[in-house]
Amino acid sequence: MDTQLISEFLLMALVFVFSTTVHEASHALAAKLGGDPTAYQGGQMTLDPLPHIKRSPIGMVVVPIVSFFFLFKGWMLGWASAPYDPYWANRHPRRASIMALAGPASNFLIVLVSLIIIRIGLANDWFVFSNTYPFLDGPHGSFIKPVANLVSHFFTLNIILGVFNLIPLPPLDGAQGILIFFSESKAREISEKLQSLGMFGLVLAWIIFNGIGGRAINFGWSIALW
Repeated sequence: MDTQLISEFLLMALVFVFSTTVHEASHALAAKLGGDPTAYQGGQMTLDPLPHIKRSPIGMVVVPIVSFFFLFKGWMLGWASAPYDPYWANRHPRRASIMALAGPASNFLIVLVSLIIIRIGLANDWFVFSNTYPFLDGPHGSFIKPVANLVSHFFTLNIILGVFNLIPLPPLDGAQGILIFFSESKAREISEKLQSLGMFGLVLAWIIFNGIGGRAINFGWSIALW
C-alpha cells in the first residue's frame, strides 16, 4: 500500500479521534455542570479516547476507516456519543441546549487555536499555502512540513464538525441547541416535533451540509489567509 496514503490516514485518524474526543468530553462537562452526571459517571468526561471508542466502536473506528479508504478518499466520517439523562433534559431544556452546543463550541475552539498557529506560521514564512488540500505545506524534509499538514487538518476538519453538528435537525447537536432561544414550554414542544423526524433528519442535514460545507471551509481559509 502507498506509504503516503498510510501517512495521510494516520494523520487524519489522529485529528479525527482527538477532535471527536474533545467534542464528546465537552458535552459531558457541560452536562455535569448543568446537573446531569450521567456522562461523567460513564467515564466520558475525559480526553482519553479509549472510553469514547469503547462506547462507539463503529462510529469511532469502523466507519472512519471505511470512509477514508472507500467512500471519501482521504476524508473521515464518523461519530461518538456521550450519554445523558433524558428526564433531566426534558426538565431543563435550556441546560440540555448548552450541553448540546458545547460539542460544536469545542470544535470551533480548535479552529481558533489552529487559526492562530496558521497565521503565525504564514507570517514567519514557516508555512506555505497550497491550492490543494491540506492547503498548508512546509520545507521538504523539515519537521515543519508535518506540522503544517497537521494544523491544516485540524483547522479544516473542525470547521466541518462544528458546522455540520450545528444544523438544527436530529440527531445532530443543533436540534437540541436551537431550543436555547425558546421558553422551556415551547422548547419541549419543538423538541418533540424535531425528534419525530428520526433518522430522516440526518438525511436532510447531509443534503443541507452538501450545500454549505464547502462555503464554510472556503470562508474559514479566507480568514486564515487574510
